[in-house]
Amino acid sequence: MLFTADHDEPRRILQKFIASDINPHVEEWEKAGIFPAHELFKKLGDLGFLGLNKPVEYGGQGLDYSYALMMAEELGAINCGGVPMAIGVQTDMATPALAKFGSDELRKEFLAPSIAGDYVACIGVSEPSAGSDVASIKTTARSDGDDYVINGGKMWITNGTQADWICLLCNTGDGPMHRNKSLICVPMKTKGVSIARKLDKMGMHSSDTAQIHFDDVRVPKRNRIGEEGKGFTYQMVQFQEERLWGAAACIKAHEKTIQNTIEYTRSRKAFGKPLLDNQVIHFRLAELQTEIELLRSLIYRAAEAMLAGEDVTGLATMAKLKAGRLGREIPDACLQYYGGMGFMNETLVSRSYRDSRLTSIGGGADEVMLGILCKMMGTLPGRQ
Repeated sequence: MLFTADHDEPRRILQKFIASDINPHVEEWEKAGIFPAHELFKKLGDLGFLGLNKPVEYGGQGLDYSYALMMAEELGAINCGGVPMAIGVQTDMATPALAKFGSDELRKEFLAPSIAGDYVACIGVSEPSAGSDVASIKTTARSDGDDYVINGGKMWITNGTQADWICLLCNTGDGPMHRNKSLICVPMKTKGVSIARKLDKMGMHSSDTAQIHFDDVRVPKRNRIGEEGKGFTYQMVQFQEERLWGAAACIKAHEKTIQNTIEYTRSRKAFGKPLLDNQVIHFRLAELQTEIELLRSLIYRAAEAMLAGEDVTGLATMAKLKAGRLGREIPDACLQYYGGMGFMNETLVSRSYRDSRLTSIGGGADEVMLGILCKMMGTLPGRQ
């Protein structure tokens, strides 16, 4: 069994925190196009939620992955997608590789303050011409004595305008594209790092997203995570946690969308009866709830496999793919039952419709997930 009585107390604390310190401010943050990451992350750090499964030597709780999964699931109760995503970047996207492969010195410098909530982290992989095609990134880190000199740029960087450091994937050699990359911790205040612009997005409004430039940025080689040339491999490992997190964070969010739709269609009357009385509506909502339960089962199975030390590439990829598809299907279906009110920005279903669309793009597009699965199945053209 994935969750036990030991998960109940941290779950209750997180639920209470979301209800008291996050949801009351979501409307304000959505309108502002940003939330106070340092303030919120410090509160989460003080409660121990930024390092549930991170090493105790660096301030983490030292718990197993099931606790991180519990947290991801509960974050779906937040009334927007932007704040949960920003938290997920801190816990499950920018720091897993550092926690697993970083030196003690590097983890003390970057991981410990990130777990404490003193630092805000971001992950720098995507570029204007290389999103899901990670191997084609152009940003370089040229060797110069004991330093790297970094040039290039990153795009669509969550937390980018507020971050203290970036986990940067860049080319550190001229060899094969899967063996010439490294992950480097770069302080955002380093000379030559600049925020080109804060991006204006269709959804995820409360999460700041940046385009970042690197112009002769000099950092010590000791800031490299693990071995030189292993960055692509480390990032693929990091992606597994990111993709499982993204899928898990959808569960409660979609359940909330369905429940809100039930309540609205029960109270809204058309042609002399509640909308919910129409079989086409309550049958469809039952189908969508079933899809959520199937996704939950897949995620839990993947998490249990991860806890057992198994390779979860296939299961995590399937979960990410299915979560992305449901992120388009569920809000779209529910918005339809709201009628004209569904098209109004004041309704949560409208926000869900906009925010959830990113799930099929971020962390690897649906088409990339399908390509990974086809490769694993041996169905790609020219493969036996």
